[in-house]
Amino acid sequence: MSGTSQPQDLELIKELELILDSCTLELTPVDEVWPNLYIGNVAVAQNRKTLNKLGITHVLNAAHSKQGSIGDQSFYGDSCVYFGIPAEDSDRFDLSENFKPAAAFIHKALKSKDGKVLVHCIMGMSRSATLVLAYLMLRQRFILRDALKHIVQKRPIYPNKSFLSLLLKLDQQLTFKRRLCPLL
Repeated sequence: MSGTSQPQDLELIKELELILDSCTLELTPVDEVWPNLYIGNVAVAQNRKTLNKLGITHVLNAAHSKQGSIGDQSFYGDSCVYFGIPAEDSDRFDLSENFKPAAAFIHKALKSKDGKVLVHCIMGMSRSATLVLAYLMLRQRFILRDALKHIVQKRPIYPNKSFLSLLLKLDQQLTFKRRLCPLL
């Protein structure tokens, strides 16, 4: 995974980090960041009582198979639909290959009857937040800057620089496609 090398991209990343730094909220175990869409940490994901209380029907684990992150369909049984992505919070990991499948899972879940989705990783700040931002961009037509501003009003997040550059690339692709075809 190569980092962004273009000077204008580095400037944009700095600008995005300023938006992230503007968040004054305290980190909590779980927050609703979009109607029926939650970002949380691994402790929440592993607490069936809390999930039940929140009405969570779908769990997207962005730290699937990582130490300390148990979770698979058998853990949740019939109570939740599970989707696991074995992502690493590292600048060498290309999370972008999971943007569309994660966005599709979230979208389908939110469209289902009483669908509520928890997207989590270990802390609920980088991997999970990146996938929720991608969802907002791909399915809710947000531009990256606006998606970040929206989320930081609900939860402190901090995608790593590499994930920010992948989101920036997605933002540029979507902007280009929408210029060509405004219906997209």
